[in-house]
Amino acid sequence: MSDELSRSLAATVHAARVAHDLSVNALAERSGVSRAMIAKIERGEAQPTAVLLGRLSGALGMTLSELVARAESTGDLLRRAEEQPIWTDPVTGYRRRAVSPVTDDPLELVEVELPGGASVSYPADAYIFKYQQLWILDGHLRFHEGTQVHDLHPGDCLQLGPPSPTTFHNPGTTACRYLVALVKGRS
Repeated sequence: MSDELSRSLAATVHAARVAHDLSVNALAERSGVSRAMIAKIERGEAQPTAVLLGRLSGALGMTLSELVARAESTGDLLRRAEEQPIWTDPVTGYRRRAVSPVTDDPLELVEVELPGGASVSYPADAYIFKYQQLWILDGHLRFHEGTQVHDLHPGDCLQLGPPSPTTFHNPGTTACRYLVALVKGRS
């Protein structure tokens, strides 16, 4: 992640917390992320993982890619490939590209590349705000949804069920690429 994106992401997390009238303590309680880590993220002193950003964005009522997209928002309705922000998890190498323009519309498209052998897990509350489908473009994704395990291959498309803890795992040695289609507003 670029230094400019890091600074912008720090400011975006802070602005979203303030906009929701949340103290650092309240956001920590909602997200399960420590007050110290939130403060470091907001000051730009820590590069958060996908899991931490997922928890924070969920507690702030937005998706991870929406948080990243807001950090790089230009306000345009067209987002060309070279303008789409890419965020990489510093621990797993998981790469997330926000394909959709930043708008108030509920549809959001995200392209993810998960390196061979990598896993990323999210708690159930990361899915409260949306309907989600996964469409596998390349590679093999073993997706754990609660107690159910889905082995997904190119062309497969999965509609996620009710919110539950999930793990995205690439059991292969080469990267797995997939498209995530999100519709915000699940009640």
